[in-house]
Amino acid sequence: MKFKFKRSERVGELIREEIAKMIAREIKDPRIGFVTLTDVDLSNDLKNINVYVSVLGEDSEKKKAVEGLKSSRGYIRRQLGSRLYLKRIPEITFKLDQSIEHSEKMTKLFDKIKKDEDCRQDHD
Repeated sequence: MKFKFKRSERVGELIREEIAKMIAREIKDPRIGFVTLTDVDLSNDLKNINVYVSVLGEDSEKKKAVEGLKSSRGYIRRQLGSRLYLKRIPEITFKLDQSIEHSEKMTKLFDKIKKDEDCRQDHD
């Protein structure tokens, strides 16, 4: 019997859910503002996980939020160890996901191009 998903994907999703709960309810670091977990990438050997986060605010606030998450890694790993039945809890790396900002910039650029084209057509 073949499984539809790899084990690392299933475990990664469980870890993402647990970390999201901890950030929302348990971690009280003031540097961590409005943080959203956007994705996780767990290695196939389950030893390392990249957790991608989106943070609202200025660049300095985003940097502080990621630093706050990095300082919470020990707590998060201990909690994952007690909540999930895994032999080994992966090393966690938090990374800022800038895809939302990038898509917003691209949308604005496309809107500007369309507006410029519309102005040119009006003058022709």
